[in-house]
Amino acid sequence: MTQRDAVFPAGRHDLYTSQTYSAAIRSDNLLFVSGQVGSRSDGSPEPDFEAQVRLAFANLEATLQAGGCGLEDIVDVTTFHTDPENQFGTIMTVKSEVFPEAPYPNWTAIGVNWLAGFDFEIKVIARIPG
Repeated sequence: MTQRDAVFPAGRHDLYTSQTYSAAIRSDNLLFVSGQVGSRSDGSPEPDFEAQVRLAFANLEATLQAGGCGLEDIVDVTTFHTDPENQFGTIMTVKSEVFPEAPYPNWTAIGVNWLAGFDFEIKVIARIPG
């Protein structure tokens, strides 16, 4: 059976422990990252939408680094949006900065009506180099 190792970014382990899930799970050469949101260090949402999206990507990057990979190792992205029609432009602006050139990861965007006080969430699968 394949071993699963929990991965936590520095300084945020208590947040995941209190919510009873792992930031990511490393299994063989893949890292499965739980949904990352634009949460401040205390777990509260960043109120400005663009800043929330940027913080979600920063939290994602910290989790990837803790798992031994980076943004360039992402192969699969799923994002969740509370108001996709009005948020899409902002998300695409940030996305083009994070993934400036091909090959781009595959991407699925899903509209939802609740994200526990957040408006954007991103979860990914990445390959672990080496």
